[in-house]
Amino acid sequence: MKSHRLLPLVAAGFLLLGLSDTASAQSRVDRNVVYGMYSGTALLLDVHYPAKPNGFGVIFIPGSGWSAPLGYAAPPLKESDQVGMYVPSLTEAGYTVFAITHRATPTFRYPAQLEDAQRAARFVRANATKYGINPTRIGGAGGSSGAHLVSMLGTMGAPGNASDPDPVNRESARLQVIVARAAPLDLLQMTPSSASAALALLLGSRVVEATPKTSVEYKAAWDASPINYVSADSSPFLLIHGDADKTVPFSQSEMMEAALKKAGVPVKLVTVKGGDHGPTFPGATNPPDYKGEMVKWFDVYLRK
Repeated sequence: MKSHRLLPLVAAGFLLLGLSDTASAQSRVDRNVVYGMYSGTALLLDVHYPAKPNGFGVIFIPGSGWSAPLGYAAPPLKESDQVGMYVPSLTEAGYTVFAITHRATPTFRYPAQLEDAQRAARFVRANATKYGINPTRIGGAGGSSGAHLVSMLGTMGAPGNASDPDPVNRESARLQVIVARAAPLDLLQMTPSSASAALALLLGSRVVEATPKTSVEYKAAWDASPINYVSADSSPFLLIHGDADKTVPFSQSEMMEAALKKAGVPVKLVTVKGGDHGPTFPGATNPPDYKGEMVKWFDVYLRK
């Protein structure tokens, strides 16, 4: 039986009301926690608590094509069906999971989505004691566009600003371990694919083979590509991808795997044979236990 109650929460320096769902005496979800404000608009996340916490946290970003439907009744990203598909595997393993909503197209273009993901990482780190997790070891998991964003957090250097008046912004946005499902990782190598329109909306322009490398359009796609930030300091990556993906080519994960190996970073590519794009890999034949692989990756590389 579910019970609902309003709990006062202090987040990012201001008082807010968070709706807490108690699914049982052993687990709960704190909903609508404000992790930042943008021009007066609240950025929200849900905290999924495990029954037996292991002291580690994972930021989860569902895939959405970096977009969101317009309208007051539109469901938020943090309540995507993908949360119900993947988060229980993590909480059952003891991980505290933070499912976030970020600014989205068509209203907001890149880098708004990345900035919100970075803000969420900083917020979770700043409030690690409150949530009972290790602030130095935070993981990231996501699918498709969400996997793109967590991949950026696992490759980009994103130190905090020590002089920022907001203590949250003084924290690093770097995540220590990444699990990326069907991630767009080199946006310059995404065409032709059915994701071209979503990418054009995200970046504000289309990038094709003939686009000059000196152009603003080319630079925007380069800057938004996680593969271009790979270094020996990158986080360990688990890549999960269907080899029949018609939206995000399977080659995206193959290229990332090669780049990480070259940099000496732990990486594993789990291939879903026959799997197309989507959280359940439609069309897959005898799919591997990709959720189990996700948990195992965090157990090995986040908790050590």
